[in-house]
Amino acid sequence: MTFGTTVSRDAVTDGEFHAFFERRHAELSRLAYLLTGEPDAADDIAADALLEVWRHWDRVSAADSPSAYARGVVANLCRNRIRKLGRERLGQRGWGTLWRDRAHSTDADVPAVVDVRSALRLVPYRRRACLVLRYAFDLSEQETARTLGISVGTVKSQTARGAAQLAELLRAQPENGGES
Repeated sequence: MTFGTTVSRDAVTDGEFHAFFERRHAELSRLAYLLTGEPDAADDIAADALLEVWRHWDRVSAADSPSAYARGVVANLCRNRIRKLGRERLGQRGWGTLWRDRAHSTDADVPAVVDVRSALRLVPYRRRACLVLRYAFDLSEQETARTLGISVGTVKSQTARGAAQLAELLRAQPENGGES
């Protein structure tokens, strides 16, 4: 009776979530990488976010944009990780320990991409999140605001300030030892 209904409903729910997982995992992992700059942590953050989505799947799947909810969870997990790492490393070895060794990357990055990624890590989190969601993920201002839980006006100002700061960092990079 009810047992058969529960099993059937669970199978449908499992199938819906599995399809969502397959469509969104790579995107969420890429978002985590761009927000943290840590390729090793990106898949873990995406997996943690998808676990949270699964826990609330009934509510998430009924929402207007389950993808926006999942991106928001990733953004929050990234922000928490960055804060935690900052607290752990404060006073130990300075900012240099926050950088990952690029030798671990399997990407064939051109120097310009490496420069942008390095500079992006110096942009404060909220500005970085707005830049990444707006330009790397091509989200609208409204979608970005919904993902980050902030107003559209804040998205506009943080994106503009972040773009200006990123441009300044990129202009200053060669002077700071980028090329000999």
